[in-house]
Amino acid sequence: MGTKKPLEGIRVLELGNIVAAPFAGKLFSEFGAEVIKVEEPTNGDPLRNWRVMYKDTSVWWHVQSRNKKSITVNLREAEGQEIIKNLTKKADVVLENFKPGTLERWGLGYEDLKKVNPAVILTRISGYGQTGPYREKAGFGSVAEAVGGLRYLTGYPDLPPVRVGIAIGDMVAGLYAVIGTLMALRVRDRDEEKRGQEVDVALYESVFSLLEGMLPEFDLTGEIRERTGSTLPGVAPSNSYLCADGSYVIIGGNGDRIFQRLMTAIGKEDMARDLKYATNQDRVNNVEYIDEVIESWTKQYPIEEVQRILDEASVPVSPIYSIKDIINDAHYSARDMIQEIELEDGKIVKTPGIVPKLSETPGRIETNGPALGEHNEEIYKEFLDFSYEDFKRLKEGGII
Repeated sequence: MGTKKPLEGIRVLELGNIVAAPFAGKLFSEFGAEVIKVEEPTNGDPLRNWRVMYKDTSVWWHVQSRNKKSITVNLREAEGQEIIKNLTKKADVVLENFKPGTLERWGLGYEDLKKVNPAVILTRISGYGQTGPYREKAGFGSVAEAVGGLRYLTGYPDLPPVRVGIAIGDMVAGLYAVIGTLMALRVRDRDEEKRGQEVDVALYESVFSLLEGMLPEFDLTGEIRERTGSTLPGVAPSNSYLCADGSYVIIGGNGDRIFQRLMTAIGKEDMARDLKYATNQDRVNNVEYIDEVIESWTKQYPIEEVQRILDEASVPVSPIYSIKDIINDAHYSARDMIQEIELEDGKIVKTPGIVPKLSETPGRIETNGPALGEHNEEIYKEFLDFSYEDFKRLKEGGII
């Protein structure tokens, strides 16, 4: 069973660009789905030219697009739209992240696609979803983080809100797209008529779903959770603490027994036994004092010693890793989270491993991000029986 891929036999037609839908497509491709990425013929996905470049290609591209196949189609032209419909006949999933209404204008909405393939699942990611008064507003992940409530919480109370240093809104939406698609596939597989459906993922809703109990908290008490810097409201102690060498360490001592072990490890057995700190709520009421006590201890030792002492006491603790720290970490390597790929020119480069880990049917990296249109001949010949003359005419006409 170890050689079988979990999503083997599933074909995904990826129409999206940049982050959200392609991130979902990456997860499908890592676990064996055939992901055919459809790109605009001239320049392709803009992600090819984002962030750090190696030669003429974004390094990120080789993470986001690994294991995928690339074909080119001009979706704005009638012949290109017909190509998509014909490819949809042999697809299980069509994945897109255009502004709502775009596919419909091109004759490629769900009602159009299910006419050619009633079993197809159309997974749609957009800023605000396919319905509602904000449906047609432009929406990026950064805006979704603001509307979804996350940006309001990020940073220190006396400073403007800040963003997380990655496209978190897009990637959370991509995760929901995968989850929703797998649910829809399961429903289709159990349906006697094998009917597909639409999966509607909104960026702002994906972010909003992360806000824990804030909505009922506000509804019941009127409390609005505010920015609190490095602490987590209502949980104590959980913070970053300065060490003697100028480094900061993260310590999570918020479990009742963990707190007792923490206090014992730092020589505060009296606080470990004091009923004033027995429960999380008790500690929340005294969090400033507890944090002062912990940091007065961490300031006495370099970070390696702080970690050693607390590891031995079984208290959650860690330095704050940079990417350089991650590369040099033995645990990352042992878990196969730092892998290597070979670029076209023979250059060896490190790349992130695959999440999650499946014991019998693990995901794997098989190919790098493809060149633009690299698989045109393979896909069009296999699926659409294109001739040489077809290729030449459609290429000259800017359709592929």
